[in-house]
Amino acid sequence: MKKTKINLTVLLIAAGLICTTISLNAQFNRVAMDREYIISLTSRWEGERLPDGRPYVTDDLLERLKSIVYTHGWGGLRGHRFNNQYQGDWMMIKPDRDNVMTGRVVTAQYMPHRPDWAELIREVGLAEGHATAGGSNSWPIDMLTDGDVYVADGYGKIAWGTLIGDRLASSIYDKSGRGVIFWGSVRNIQVIEAIDGFNGWILGQDPSWIQDMMLTSINAPIRVGQVSVLPGDIVLASKFGTLFFPAYLVQEIVFDAEISNLRHVYGIMRLRAGDWGTGQIDSRWTDQMNSDFYIWLNNLPGSELPMPRAELDEYLKDRL
Repeated sequence: MKKTKINLTVLLIAAGLICTTISLNAQFNRVAMDREYIISLTSRWEGERLPDGRPYVTDDLLERLKSIVYTHGWGGLRGHRFNNQYQGDWMMIKPDRDNVMTGRVVTAQYMPHRPDWAELIREVGLAEGHATAGGSNSWPIDMLTDGDVYVADGYGKIAWGTLIGDRLASSIYDKSGRGVIFWGSVRNIQVIEAIDGFNGWILGQDPSWIQDMMLTSINAPIRVGQVSVLPGDIVLASKFGTLFFPAYLVQEIVFDAEISNLRHVYGIMRLRAGDWGTGQIDSRWTDQMNSDFYIWLNNLPGSELPMPRAELDEYLKDRL
């Protein structure tokens, strides 16, 4: 009887090890996440999707996002309990005030090199059809399409952690018309600066090349500073930092931010005209003040509106 118990225990342990092995292998059967996985991560999105499964936020909305005030966008995110969506303190490759970038996020995760895992990643990556030539740091770039922003977690490595040089930067811009956001570094920045239209939000730059690190995933969740970033997120990047938005909230937050900015413009206008005092515009508005604002808003010509007239009419329908 005792022997039977021991054999049963051994069998259970063996079965557990087999299940664990199968589970571990299942975790590493892809480098680039498939469409079904990305859809599951972004299941609250109800609109059109890109072929890889990421939400397709329209170019028009991406353009509108460029003009919002950061505090309004940040406030909109916090209103939905997204409290960790901002990251500042970047080194911008081209730090001009007018350099604003928005786009659909493609993520990549890098980690310190580990030979056994790196060999498995390369084997799986080649089976997925990624390029055999060059390093795996080119694989996410090959997947970029117009409007994509390449966002990578390079775990803060600067020397020997340069994820791209000028040739890969050129390829990124040719494919996406955008730049990069790297929790890491780049090399040949002197030449990268000369690439017309390209920009980057990075932690630093170094003349060394990428070494002793490995790509571990494409289009899986990553961490960028204090932000958890998903593939298909929408990013707003400028000299004021980076804000990452869940795709399903972008339209609502952009519209609310546009209304907030117009409210600010109207309040300052009434203050300068001497109609309202500072305390009035900087506290909760009365019903009469709101009514005056909605009438003014309704009479604005279309050329002065940041949003389509139909969206504004829907907003004003129950307010006028």
